[in-house]
Amino acid sequence: MDSTPSPTPSSPFDLVSSALGRYVPRGGAAAADGPAADAPGDRGTRRRVPDTPAADRQDQILGVVNLDRELRITRCNLDAPVFAGLHAETGSPFADLMPPGDVPTVTRRLRQVLEIGEAHVARIQRLRRGDGSELVVSMSILPAAAPQDGLTVSLIAMARRLHLYAAETAIGTSLDIGETAQSLADSLLAWGEVAAVDLDFAVWTGEGVTGQAQGRIRLRRAALVPDRAWPDGYVTPGDDLPSDASRLLAQAVRRGDAPQAIVIPDRDAVERVLGSPRVMRALVPGDRAAGVACIPLVLDGPPPVVLGVAEVWRRADCPFRDSELFDLQELVARTAHHVDLARQHQREHTQVLALQRRLLPRTGGRTVEIASVYQPATPDSAGVGGDWVNSFPLPDGRTALVVGDVVGHGLGAAATMGQLSMEARALLSAGLAPDEVLEHLDETVTLLDDAESGLAAGYSALGSTCCIALYDPVGHRVALSSAGHLPPVLVSPDGHAGPLAVRPHPGLGAEFALREPFDVYEFGAPPGSLLALYTDGLVEDPAVSIDEGVARLADAVSAVHPWDALQQAARHVVSALAPVRQRDDVTLLIARMIGCRKGDTATWRLPARDDAPARARSQVCALLRQWRIRDGTRDNALLLVSELVTNAVRFATGPITVRLIRSGHGLLCEVGDTGNGRPRLGRGGLLDDGGRGLRIVHRLTTRWGVRWTDTGKVIWAEVAR
Repeated sequence: MDSTPSPTPSSPFDLVSSALGRYVPRGGAAAADGPAADAPGDRGTRRRVPDTPAADRQDQILGVVNLDRELRITRCNLDAPVFAGLHAETGSPFADLMPPGDVPTVTRRLRQVLEIGEAHVARIQRLRRGDGSELVVSMSILPAAAPQDGLTVSLIAMARRLHLYAAETAIGTSLDIGETAQSLADSLLAWGEVAAVDLDFAVWTGEGVTGQAQGRIRLRRAALVPDRAWPDGYVTPGDDLPSDASRLLAQAVRRGDAPQAIVIPDRDAVERVLGSPRVMRALVPGDRAAGVACIPLVLDGPPPVVLGVAEVWRRADCPFRDSELFDLQELVARTAHHVDLARQHQREHTQVLALQRRLLPRTGGRTVEIASVYQPATPDSAGVGGDWVNSFPLPDGRTALVVGDVVGHGLGAAATMGQLSMEARALLSAGLAPDEVLEHLDETVTLLDDAESGLAAGYSALGSTCCIALYDPVGHRVALSSAGHLPPVLVSPDGHAGPLAVRPHPGLGAEFALREPFDVYEFGAPPGSLLALYTDGLVEDPAVSIDEGVARLADAVSAVHPWDALQQAARHVVSALAPVRQRDDVTLLIARMIGCRKGDTATWRLPARDDAPARARSQVCALLRQWRIRDGTRDNALLLVSELVTNAVRFATGPITVRLIRSGHGLLCEVGDTGNGRPRLGRGGLLDDGGRGLRIVHRLTTRWGVRWTDTGKVIWAEVAR
């Protein structure tokens, strides 16, 4: 074996090789662990194999192999006695050292490190000796140091206790239940030819589990190794086990209400226990003789809860020794709580995801087309974040576009997210301007963070961000306010794209010394314009600045063709920009402005004089006849406009604006004035003269309300057509 030193002293190969001198084999001096008691299980079907002390008499020994980009061995240092029998010749494929069934999985990991440059550390792996025996090692894959190219693979031949420790460490690195089960199966493979993990369906979906199963038993295969082509009918990850197989496995590991491990030593015994050809095809990996050890994943408690079953299959001529069964049970027992933690994370992840999807816009309207994409963070992140996005038509004909990002992850962020979203919708529907809505949200975040509610619960929403845009389809303008949020991207009909010039704001719940008034920005958005609102997960990339990320988003949105389906285009933008392994939620809302047709709107400005109601009735009547509105609707609209203009003349000053909008389901009448008084509908007596106009408005319309402007107010009312 070639152990020639590298010309680069600091390369991973040389660093590992230099450490080999510290590990001197002790010639089998390590004492084997004491004899293990018989593992509980089916002693009628299990063949007892006494322990051989020499089997565990080897210390951990370090070895190292260098590979080129074709995954061929360029040099190695495997001189320790424990590696005897491994044919690691220079120029030979590294895959020759592994069992054939492990080659696809390991090759994929090697190429992943080559492409990404991130180390793959401490995974349990079997190596094949020339005589057919196998050696269990802890394998780490490191990118070679510059100027060299390729990989450095370090190998630690592992003593039994170190093997258990390394396996437990690897299993607890993810909060995704599928990856946790896969890590457990990878570790179990050191004891057999095939390893599988089958979980209770309630565990897989994150639901609660109890000590006693209720109703039909259902198991789902969560993990299976090695990665290979399996025969037809065999259960692979994601598949539900046949009901008979689920029932047999559940009965096998639960005896007298105490979960127990069992061993079925050969194929004849397996056929007797399983009984059905269908169950045999589903559970037995292949036609050759095989034995299996079934170990329950048990969550300690009164009573103990069985989360699932781990199965290890091996050749019948290599029966399980008692010490091996003890090790298997110890490993599964140590890692069952990791499976339950992943279940709890999955449950919280599902709940928050359902809430966020409930807040996503459903449809657009006649005046604006909406498309939204929500892509949750990868399952092994800290949890679903507090991103939220919403769009909804306002009663006065405008459309609200809202996006926000609540600090933190999990249920605390989800609760705040839902509260802010609903509060923003209610305030906008009540006619408040975007900056006024943000002032209320700012106060809400501050109140939620006091000692009694926020901090006592271990969660703080200070620093959350929000952006609100209101689109007027008649004037083709957008009013926008932002609280610490990234600037929206506007694409004009001619294709020019860029972020809006929005002055930065410290965000919601800022300290009093940092608190600033929220600005309102108004800009034109002619028909055909695209407005993109998003959260930082879409544009943040460690490799580029945030400004460059926003510029990339602008380029991607500007490429959307006017004839493209907007939802498909939004998905394409997200797939082009979002990282594969995202640590934060990705949210995007794209609005394509359509606006009202010119012939569907009319606006008049009248002086605040006594003849204003009559002039308004005359002009509105002529327009409604031109629009061919039926007589009943026309009469109601004329009376409505007359009452609103009369109130404006009596209680306000300055010019009066009358606007009529024809929509698909009704007529929207708006009367604006310079007054700041809020009209209120009260309970008047039979002889009371005041307030009769509003009661008439209330009875004639399907809905009505007030919208505040910089110069006064607008009273709007809708009449059904």
